[in-house]
Amino acid sequence: MIELTQEFGFDAAHYMPHRVEGDPYRRMHGHSFIAAVTLKGEVDAVTGWVRDFGEIKAALDELRSTLDHRLLNEVPGLENPTLENLARFIFAAVKSQFPGVVRVRVSRPSYGQSCVYEPR
Repeated sequence: MIELTQEFGFDAAHYMPHRVEGDPYRRMHGHSFIAAVTLKGEVDAVTGWVRDFGEIKAALDELRSTLDHRLLNEVPGLENPTLENLARFIFAAVKSQFPGVVRVRVSRPSYGQSCVYEPR
């Protein structure tokens, strides 16, 4: 089996609605995010690849446009946009197009934080 990973970045605002009143993260703020989507599969004997990276990138560019420069809380399914929920959201969106998706990592490099969603 081979694993392929394609990354994409986006900038977005969010607020954490379940934080206590007065908590600064309850207010709207923004981050730069990087998402890494990993697909796993067998190499096709004819093409020599698991999946065309151009096809993967095109799908991720479309997903990126739904997240980039948005208020994530307003994106249906991301009303509570924690890193954990964002990773699951991206996984579900990509899995519908690419059944071979096995893992999504979402990071905020400026904070040194990341989250990996890998269903078992």
